[in-house]
Amino acid sequence: MSGLTTAQLQANLAAAQQAYNDLMIGGKPVAVSYSQVNGSRSVTYTAANKTDLLQYIQLLQKQLGISRRRPVRFVFR
Repeated sequence: MSGLTTAQLQANLAAAQQAYNDLMIGGKPVAVSYSQVNGSRSVTYTAANKTDLLQYIQLLQKQLGISRRRPVRFVFR
């Protein structure tokens, strides 16, 4: 993932998020194409490996500095 521009990472993230959405609402295989430093790549995800797709999304978010906020927890004393 290193060597990609911010715009490339954002485009890859948008494609992966759309693929995850399509997979979740349609339950069908989804193809994702993205570019890497050494060329482009295409992967087909199915419901069986949606966890891999989610991990890829999280990796892209980490590369872009997008962090998931922890849930707010209330403590009553």
